[in-house]
Amino acid sequence: MNTESYTDQDWMLYALSLADKAETLGEIPVGAVLVKDNKVVGEGWNLSIVEHNACAHAEIMAISAAGQALQNYRLIDCTLYVTLEPCPMCAGALVHARIKRLVYGAGDYKTGAAGSVFDLVRNEQLNHQIEVTQGIHAELCATKISEFFRRRRKEKKALKKASQKENENE
Repeated sequence: MNTESYTDQDWMLYALSLADKAETLGEIPVGAVLVKDNKVVGEGWNLSIVEHNACAHAEIMAISAAGQALQNYRLIDCTLYVTLEPCPMCAGALVHARIKRLVYGAGDYKTGAAGSVFDLVRNEQLNHQIEVTQGIHAELCATKISEFFRRRRKEKKALKKASQKENENE
C-alpha cells in the first residue's frame, strides 16, 4: 500500500482487507493496522482459534508486530485502525502501549471497551488516555462480522440436522 497521505477511511479499508485473512482461516473477521507517520508499523488479524490462544486478537497481533518493528513496547504517536471496537483486554493493551489514537469501525455492544460498554481507553483513572474516532466504515465492518456469524449459525444448524438424520438411519 502506498502510504503518501491516506485518510482514516483508507486505513480502515486496509484493516478490512486484513479481516478477510482472518475469515479465510475460520476466525472471526477482525483486522487491525498500526500506523505511524502515515506508514504501517504493524498489522494483525484474529488468530485465537488457529493459535489456540485467547489473547491472539487482531489488536494484540498488530501491537506485537509494531513493538518488534519499532523495537519499543511504547507505541508513541501511533494510530490503531481496527474493524471492531476493542474488548477490555485489547483496550488495556492499547493503554499500556501508549497508543495515541484509536480508530474503529463497528461498535461492539457486548464487550466494547472504547465507549460502547466500557470506556477504558479514556478512563481518567488510568495513566494514559487515547483519542478515539469511531464509526469509520461502520456499516462495512458490522456487515462483515454479522454475515460471518450468520453463516456460522447456518453451518452449525446444517451439521446438527445432518447428525440427526444420520442417527435416524442407524
